[in-house]
Amino acid sequence: MPVDYSKWDALELSDDSDIEVHPNVDKRSFIRAKQNQIHMERQQRRHQIETLKYERQVNDGLMNRISSLLAALKRHAADAETRNPGEVAFQAVMESAGNPADDKVPERPPGVHANVEQPPSYTKMMASLLDQVNKALDEKKPENRYTAMMEEIEDHLRKVQELQSDLLKKLAELEKVESSKITSDSIHTGFDSSHITKSQPSAPGEKKVDDSKVELLNPNFSLTKPDESKATPSSEPDDDDEVQTSPDAHKFAQIKASDYRQSHAFITAHPHILTEKETDGILVLAFDAQLEGKDDFAQQCVHQALLLQYCRALGRDGVAMFFKRITTKGHQAQEVFYKDVRDTYQRIKNRAKEINAQRAAEGGSAGGVEQIQLHAVEPGTEIKIRIPPENSEDEGEKNARKIFEGFSDEMKKALESGSLDKVNEVLGKMKVEDAEELVGLFGEAGVLSLEEQIIDGTTEEGQKKIKELEEQAASESYADDPE
Repeated sequence: MPVDYSKWDALELSDDSDIEVHPNVDKRSFIRAKQNQIHMERQQRRHQIETLKYERQVNDGLMNRISSLLAALKRHAADAETRNPGEVAFQAVMESAGNPADDKVPERPPGVHANVEQPPSYTKMMASLLDQVNKALDEKKPENRYTAMMEEIEDHLRKVQELQSDLLKKLAELEKVESSKITSDSIHTGFDSSHITKSQPSAPGEKKVDDSKVELLNPNFSLTKPDESKATPSSEPDDDDEVQTSPDAHKFAQIKASDYRQSHAFITAHPHILTEKETDGILVLAFDAQLEGKDDFAQQCVHQALLLQYCRALGRDGVAMFFKRITTKGHQAQEVFYKDVRDTYQRIKNRAKEINAQRAAEGGSAGGVEQIQLHAVEPGTEIKIRIPPENSEDEGEKNARKIFEGFSDEMKKALESGSLDKVNEVLGKMKVEDAEELVGLFGEAGVLSLEEQIIDGTTEEGQKKIKELEEQAASESYADDPE
């Protein structure tokens, strides 16, 4: 890729050493002379630019005065035909004088026309211009002196305008030459300031905040009690929490679908029910009712839930708008709303039917309801049944016997038989909660105890049992070994 060096063409160096001169000319002297020439031309050019800008500023003020005088003369042109033209012209001159505060010529910049006196005021300039006009009129002796005066003044205005145009062209040329060269004067300091945010001094008596505190990624972690820090519950709400139906939503769901008057009154009295959460709660009621086979109530809940949804979706005046449309006979909104209710209820009905069928299938394959059964977990142990003695003097035995007497007759017979299978059979007929409570009473009464199983190694059955226990222990030790 070629390198573009054209951007350095505008660089002007007054002390450029890369220059060739005649052998008879001293190179250093030539460079100094060249440097002085460049600096002098640069100063003259800038001085000329300032002078032209000042002259244009003065000429602009003079042009405004001449234009005002011409406008005043043209306004009084009709009066000059009936009155003395000299008096009319004098009146026009006085009207065009303008504000005395603006009569002074702008101050000259330093060095501009330093050898010339300060320009006269605009009033003196206009007086000099009128003298020239009168002299020209005296020489020409026109028939209509007033009209000739306006023509002479217009001619002077045209000359000033041409002068301004020439000054503008010359100024543009000089500024173009000035901007075409990159000099040391073109270098400007960009950002020569800095700002440091200092801490505000604390007020007397105010405690100083310690900023050296380290921010922790897990602020709940404790080195002394790591388990407690892990178990600290989060205070943030869980988005997956089960939808709960509020009491007001329950009441609203009980309103008949056809009773729009009562529904409207309830919403008016309880406007907070118009939320998505309440709608979801009523839909949950509909789903539960459908699971229980309450078709009519489920459909009613769907109707009430969608009623809230439509009122909320229609905006600020959605309640009044919905009930007005739904109670108008033949309104299109009725068909849309009722169709939505039917479709939503049908989806709930189908889903509830699937769930009930799935529950029935799972119940049949599992062989019934969940049960509590007692079994020894550790190999080589068995559960022994001990009946508390009936006539014991020990307080512990008395309490245990009292608990035993509180069992049902069926359970007491199963325990007295000493068979764990019979006990499990009775427990299997009970509800899970009742069975768990009964097992807890077994522990309080000391009815069940875990003992090591005695195996007779002389018999074939005993040897087989011992072999099974050894294989089981070996497999467990192998599973615990990480290697």
